[in-house]
Amino acid sequence: MSNDWQRFFTADRPHAVRRGRGPGDRSLIVVESEDGPRLSLWEAGRGTVRPLDQVTSGDLVQAVLSSDGGQILALHDDNGSEVGHVHATGLDDDASRDLTPDLPPYVLRGIDVAGRADRTVITCAAEDGFSLWLLSTDGSAEPQLLFRSPHEAWNGLVSTDGTRASVDTTDHNPGVRRFAVTVVDTATGEVLDRLTDGPEAPVRGVRFSPVPGDDRILVATERTGFARPCVWHPIRGTRVDIDAPHLEGDLVPLDWSDDATRILAVHVDAGIHRVMEADLESGTLRPLDHPPGAYFEPDVANAHLHLWASHYGPGSTVRLLHQRFDSPLRVLHTTGPDSAAVPVLFPQLDLDGVPFTSNPVRSTDGTYVQLWWARPRHAKAPGPLILNLHGGPNMVSVDSYHPAAQAWLDNGVAYASLNYRGSVTFGRRFREGFMPMIGDRELEDIEAAVRWLVAEGVADPDKVFVTGASYGGFLSLLSVGRLPGLFAGALAHVPIADWLTGYEDMNPALRAAWSSFFGAKPEDGLERFVRASPITYVADVVAPVWINQATHDTRTPPKQVRHYEEALRAVGGDVVVDWYSGGHETTGRVKALAEQSRMLGLVQAALRQQPWSQGVL
Repeated sequence: MSNDWQRFFTADRPHAVRRGRGPGDRSLIVVESEDGPRLSLWEAGRGTVRPLDQVTSGDLVQAVLSSDGGQILALHDDNGSEVGHVHATGLDDDASRDLTPDLPPYVLRGIDVAGRADRTVITCAAEDGFSLWLLSTDGSAEPQLLFRSPHEAWNGLVSTDGTRASVDTTDHNPGVRRFAVTVVDTATGEVLDRLTDGPEAPVRGVRFSPVPGDDRILVATERTGFARPCVWHPIRGTRVDIDAPHLEGDLVPLDWSDDATRILAVHVDAGIHRVMEADLESGTLRPLDHPPGAYFEPDVANAHLHLWASHYGPGSTVRLLHQRFDSPLRVLHTTGPDSAAVPVLFPQLDLDGVPFTSNPVRSTDGTYVQLWWARPRHAKAPGPLILNLHGGPNMVSVDSYHPAAQAWLDNGVAYASLNYRGSVTFGRRFREGFMPMIGDRELEDIEAAVRWLVAEGVADPDKVFVTGASYGGFLSLLSVGRLPGLFAGALAHVPIADWLTGYEDMNPALRAAWSSFFGAKPEDGLERFVRASPITYVADVVAPVWINQATHDTRTPPKQVRHYEEALRAVGGDVVVDWYSGGHETTGRVKALAEQSRMLGLVQAALRQQPWSQGVL
């Protein structure tokens, strides 16, 4: 086996570029280095990029700049546990200050900074529920509680002048993951208004107007069943909806221009991205000129709505964050619909990767799911294939760069990534299509994808492997239990293997989410949790199983993985668990490369019919 594939892991890979809210034009660049995320400061007006090597602590992937641009705000936790406190760290020193020293440890579910005031809001989830706090980063004021609820509340935002804040809440519909946007006065905590489109249609906050004194807020609504931008004025009680009835699929709002006259959005049609700009004064909606690829990636259960997203720069500038399966993130510059996109940051690396194709696949009940796939270069016959299942479940596989995908292809293994029911950007019905019988619809979609790949001559039916992280790891384990014989092996990263034990140990934010997805807590819906648990089906597993599990993970806790390992081994299953010190996310190129090498060895062993538990050379 050649080591040429390692080139896909060895270069520094940008994760995100996140523009600061304050005056000027400063942006944080998050890059995956050898040993984890590292930050740099991009000052586009000066054309400079400065490494922030002194800032090494905290969840740097979710970090933001303070309003004055002089501090990094990030959650500091215990070895990746995602439970801790937000700290402020100066750009020019490594002094770190806890901004909420008197609060019990919490999970961060939102952080936003006022552009023209020393104000930051954080959304916290703890054992006593969900809360929204107003912080002063210079230490001049104590943390102020703005909102508290026993029900899910995420994604707190703050207005540019710091006088208003919003949070996505479920008080209007407790126990159901369909948010409304609640706006409060930061001086008093008084609720000023709430925007809801009824119990069926969620509303999510995106960003307050960048103009000081302008109380309008950009939100995403789903009145039609698909995401659409809406500009809401909570004080006046007015709204402007961009319905775009001529478009099929989601139109996801990302940002608005510094003068608050234009909205940047991405139309997602069957997984394909098309960036558009809405002019609020003329009412026009026009596509921008850009190359094929992905321009944002939705997130779930973190401090931001997106892992990375295109956004506005100063004036009429649009910064398109662009990726493809064969091309790492780069920043393209354009000034509107009539301007060609020009690279300004991270010139595209020529790593000689393989581009991917998107295809619709008809599932068991006739629902179409979307599949990204690629054959190894020069492949002429069906061969081994890796089917990747993204996490979430309310996340999505977009046309973005994946070193692992290219590594498999470089080693003669085809690769596919499935957007099963539960994925976002395909409308509300699709996103919620996995509930409340967790796993049932997803397995139908997975089986349909494998059948399609075999029928198209991409995969040898006896050499298909399944992999995924988090919820994708859970589905990998569930697949080899409930679809025995379909897969030649499962490679599961930080999975849920036993929902009952996992629910007891996971952090409070996740417990609230999963009781919503299941439509019940374990004591009220025991049969649903048992049916969805891979541990229930260990006696039916015939394929080898590898699990890569973290010691401090509070999303997919360690104990439930140990239970699964013991149960599968007790019935004679071929199972291997590799443990690493850390939390839910794998960080650092060195570790990612080691994990990929491990998986390549396991797949090669399986193709030789060598049991994994006997050791893989």
